[in-house]
Amino acid sequence: MFRRSHRYSSAAFFMTAVLAPLAAQAQEPAAPPGGAPPPGAPPAAAAPPTETLPPAPPPVATPTPPPVAAPPAVAPTAPAPTNAAPATTEPQPPAAAEAPSDEPAVPFAFADFGWMNGQSRQTEFPLAGKVIQPMFTIDAGYNYEFSHPRDHTIIGSTAAGRSNEFQIMHLGVGADFGYKNVRGRIMTQLGLYSTMTPRNDASPDRGQWNLRDAYKYITEGYGGYHFNVWNGINVDGGIFLSYVGLDSYYNYENWQDQASYVSSNTPWFFDGIRIQTFPSDKLKIEYWIINGWQSYGMFNEQPGFGVQSYWRPNGNVGVVLSGYFGKDAMGVPDRVRFHTDNSLLVKYVDNAGGDSFLSKAAFSLTVDAGCENGGGNGYTHVSCGGGSETKPDQAFLGAMLYNRLWFDDNHFGFTFGGGVMTNPGRYLVLTPPINGATAYTLSPYFTQNPGDKFKAWDTTETLDWMPSQFYTLRMEYTHRQASVPYFAGPNGVTPAVAPGVYSNVGAPGSAVPGFTPDLQKGENRITMNFLVRL
Repeated sequence: MFRRSHRYSSAAFFMTAVLAPLAAQAQEPAAPPGGAPPPGAPPAAAAPPTETLPPAPPPVATPTPPPVAAPPAVAPTAPAPTNAAPATTEPQPPAAAEAPSDEPAVPFAFADFGWMNGQSRQTEFPLAGKVIQPMFTIDAGYNYEFSHPRDHTIIGSTAAGRSNEFQIMHLGVGADFGYKNVRGRIMTQLGLYSTMTPRNDASPDRGQWNLRDAYKYITEGYGGYHFNVWNGINVDGGIFLSYVGLDSYYNYENWQDQASYVSSNTPWFFDGIRIQTFPSDKLKIEYWIINGWQSYGMFNEQPGFGVQSYWRPNGNVGVVLSGYFGKDAMGVPDRVRFHTDNSLLVKYVDNAGGDSFLSKAAFSLTVDAGCENGGGNGYTHVSCGGGSETKPDQAFLGAMLYNRLWFDDNHFGFTFGGGVMTNPGRYLVLTPPINGATAYTLSPYFTQNPGDKFKAWDTTETLDWMPSQFYTLRMEYTHRQASVPYFAGPNGVTPAVAPGVYSNVGAPGSAVPGFTPDLQKGENRITMNFLVRL
């Protein structure tokens, strides 16, 4: 069954413009593991999101040390022997000025970016070693759904799946590896993420060897090589996080728990090749050659292509621009998808270290736009604009805005904001799991056909207590509203097979005689989360 997946320009461009010059640099002297400052070097400031950077030994003040060769360490000053002669008072010749280093500056190490949405605030790494930097993270908590669905199912969220019960959303154990320019990362995906995320990808239902089962316990898994070019270049292959929609896949790094639609309904990960280039210490440009839009496999015969840039001109401003092109409608090879994702982050108050009750304040604005165009192979032709009854519009437009305040020397945080979206054709709407429906099966109770309308908005208010950089206790209120019935009502979306027993019947997503899911236009929810990162 056909499914349009949920979450520039040829491979030759990447090979000639990026990979060819890298081969000439591969024989240069190797950088320290991950290209990070060796022990004894001054600590660096916070770096870009964890997925972008390779590992390194402490001491560093970055979520993950930067991907470039660092200047040689300054030898520590030896203590004076106990029988040293008294210091002389004679004039001494001036010390010779140190020669400037030829090494490039470490990317994004010129400021602390731990305030950014989607960015780790860690400055200490107690588990880190010389070659391996382990990481442990857990997101566990309780969601109270005001509608009290009898099957305890939450719809349309990638941050929560069950209501009115305690659950582990994500438990990750993994590590970064780095030695002589060779780098890698593995992070597991245990808990509800391991079933909620794979069901939003229809590509594993094409062909054999179930990719959904093969990859469901992997959040990140890639290996690659660091080239000593510019301020660093990384070439990686495997599964990596996208940061499309600004938010991190790990809620410890986000300002809020329930991401708005431009984040929840866009890709969390990609499977393919990632080329990260750092032309300067303030700019990263990243290229993707991938299977598709948040997909373990390929929907047709053409890979997806994308580019993403991070620009941080100073410690108070960040700009993220992303673009994507692919063919992600299974069985419709002539239908193309375009998407652009753009974010601005600004810190407008910084009283860190002072006596002010307000420590910091910042906001983030994200705007997304996209569409699909084409048809054939027996499927309806859709249009990127100016559609008609026979060629309906199939587009996405959304935005989210959040404001974050930090108090009491950053021990408390309060975030308020929300977002809006419109998605005619519903090709990025998360399929409700009615009777076990997935992105591949779809559901007869909630159609996702060309021309189907869908508009929605949401708001969240989030209070964080952060007694240390390794722990967050979060309380959040969420309200979401849609133009059509979409969220779970009191009778839920799972058939009753016996009094008080609710379970799927027949093939996943199929119609069940005598059963009607209880869908409503609004949702109100309170969330409590325990977030740990080591």
